[in-house]
Amino acid sequence: MECSKKQTSIEYDLDSFRSLKIKKPDETIKNKIARRWDDIAKPLDGLGDFEEVLSRIGAIGGSDEINLSKRALIIMCADNGIVKEGVSQSGFEVTLSVAKNMLNGKSSVAVMAEKNNIDMMVVDVGINSDEELKGALNYKINKGTKDFLLSDAMSEEETLEAVNVGINLVKECKKNGYDIILTGEMGIGNTTTSTAVAASILAGEKTLFCDKKGYAHKEIKNIDLFVEKITGRGAGLDDEKLANKKRVILEAIRKKSLLNADVFKILSAVGGFDTAALSGVCIGGAIYGIPIVLDGAITLTAALVAEGLCPGVKDYLFASHRGKEPVSGIIAQSLSLKPAIDANMALGEGTGAVMMMSLLDDALCIYKNAARFSEISVENYKRNS
Repeated sequence: MECSKKQTSIEYDLDSFRSLKIKKPDETIKNKIARRWDDIAKPLDGLGDFEEVLSRIGAIGGSDEINLSKRALIIMCADNGIVKEGVSQSGFEVTLSVAKNMLNGKSSVAVMAEKNNIDMMVVDVGINSDEELKGALNYKINKGTKDFLLSDAMSEEETLEAVNVGINLVKECKKNGYDIILTGEMGIGNTTTSTAVAASILAGEKTLFCDKKGYAHKEIKNIDLFVEKITGRGAGLDDEKLANKKRVILEAIRKKSLLNADVFKILSAVGGFDTAALSGVCIGGAIYGIPIVLDGAITLTAALVAEGLCPGVKDYLFASHRGKEPVSGIIAQSLSLKPAIDANMALGEGTGAVMMMSLLDDALCIYKNAARFSEISVENYKRNS
């Protein structure tokens, strides 16, 4: 891959998003796959949620002959100006360092991707460095976002460019025959930006309380309490820094009047280049008919943004795991997405999405190769009508 800056085709502006009609996946194919699951020699729904997941994936692809052999992992890397407010243990330099580690094949996700035969695409969409990374896709919009306590994180033009980067990458993946796209990110400070975005979108009359694992129980209409409940420690903040992180998020939401504001305004005001570009990946999945596997809090926030910009996108999305960040469970529930893995993971980079791919491979192996009831002269289990 070349390192030189790539031009982004701005095919979609705000009016385009608002007028975009997302086609629902093929329900007939989904039902056909469900019937095939029932014909496999096992108890009905024996593979639980994975039967539903693969049925949905087949519906997106338009065939009951599901193929997931060509898979890509798109990792959006960008820095966040809000780090200047002391919301993270680390500085900007860590984003560049980890991105390099991905490219040399030694990061956690790189090792996992190689093991699972996944093509990894590391995208510089806003790393705070002039250094060109050999092997990365250079779509750098700026050297990080601005400190969102002092100004909007991104201009409207920058936000649109970032979203279109994601859409264009999915378009290229479609052209190159990819069957499924996994998502990941790297950017110090991005649990602060994602929590600020998610809180602004979700807080209001229908806001839900979440416990330590992110499950919803009752309504909370107080933004202070909501931010208190959904803000996590990121890479491991102590109590003092966590309190500061919550203060920064609340101050920005109030200062910019973001409660129940337009989703695009929220994204521009307190989001990140990584979140914006990943929201484009989600939208691109719906436009080009490719299933998108989400990772943790940042990719889930991107999905929330994408659904806000283009209702119906969520039908093309799959939540890999319920991460340690409290906001993750609330977003998944608001999008009616059920995470496949509940293991208290907090690594990011797309590791949860890759781990889910391994499980999907196992489920698909059964779907394609396991004996049918008709082959072993045993009567099918019957569903209760």
